[in-house]
Amino acid sequence: MPRIDDLPHHYPAPAQPDTQWLERMYSNRRRVPDHGDYFARWTAQSTQLRAGLPAMLDVAYGEAPRERLDAFAAQRRGAPLVVFVHGGYWMSMDKSQHGFIAGALHDLGAAAVLPNYTLCPQAGIPPITLQVARAVAWAWRHADELNADARRLTVIGHSAGGQLAAMMLACAWDVFDPGLPPRVVRSAMGVSGLYDLQPLMYTPSLQEVLRLTPEQVQRASPARLPAPAHGRLVSVVGAQESGEYLRQSHLIQQAWGRVRVPTVAALPGLNHFSILDALATRGHRLNAMARELLAR
Repeated sequence: MPRIDDLPHHYPAPAQPDTQWLERMYSNRRRVPDHGDYFARWTAQSTQLRAGLPAMLDVAYGEAPRERLDAFAAQRRGAPLVVFVHGGYWMSMDKSQHGFIAGALHDLGAAAVLPNYTLCPQAGIPPITLQVARAVAWAWRHADELNADARRLTVIGHSAGGQLAAMMLACAWDVFDPGLPPRVVRSAMGVSGLYDLQPLMYTPSLQEVLRLTPEQVQRASPARLPAPAHGRLVSVVGAQESGEYLRQSHLIQQAWGRVRVPTVAALPGLNHFSILDALATRGHRLNAMARELLAR
C-alpha cells in the first residue's frame, strides 16, 4: 500500500482514460466483497437506535420528496451540533441506515441531524449540494430546539458525503441565504471523501448514473474551489482503501492548505466501510478525532 505522500496529487484529463483501472479504484463494493454485511448491520443498529432515542424523524427541510431529515437532540444545552451526510456515490443509501452514527454522536454529547437528498440521476451533484445546504441551514435555525449551540456546527460526511461536507465549509452562506450569517459551519470532517470529481466522469459504472459534465466537475469539486475563509477540515481515509481514495484525501490539503486542512490521516486496518464503524466506536482513534473536533 503506498503512502499518501507518494501518490500523485493531480488527475489530468486523459485522452484515452484507463477505465478498467478507474473501476478498480472507485468500485468500493467490489473491493470489499462483504459490504452487504456492513449495510445489514448498520440498518439493524439504526432501526434500534431510532426506536430508542428521542428524535424528530422525516422532517421536511425542502419541497422535494427526499428533502427529509432526522434530528436527535443533545442531552444538555449548548451542545455541539453535527450534520452527518451519508455516502453512496450520490445515487444510493439512506439516512435510515445511518442512525447508528447519531447514537455515537449522542454519546459524544452532540446533537445530530441526518438529511436525505435526491439521488442521481434524478438530480445532479450541484443541485444535491444545494439540498444539503438547505438541510444545514435547517439545523442552524433549529439548534436551540436540539439543545445545541448554532455556533458549534460541524458537518461530517462519508464518501460522497465527504464532498458535501467540504462544500458546506466552503459555502458563502449569506449569499446562499441572506437570512444567514457568512459563517454557518465551523468545521468539517471528510471520511473517505471525494474532493475532485473529474476521475468519476471517466469511470463508466459511475458516470452512467452521475452524468457529470466538465462544468459540474468544476463547480462541485472542493479541491477546485478557493479555500474557505474560515474553519477547518479533517480528512481521514482507511489505509486499506484504493490509491485513488488515498490521493483524494491528500488532495484537499494540497488545494486548501494546512491552515484549513491541518489533519490528513490514513487509518490502519480500515476499508471504505469499516471506517464508518470506527467513527461510531468509542475508544477508536477516529471516534477520538471526532470528539476533539467537536470540543474546539
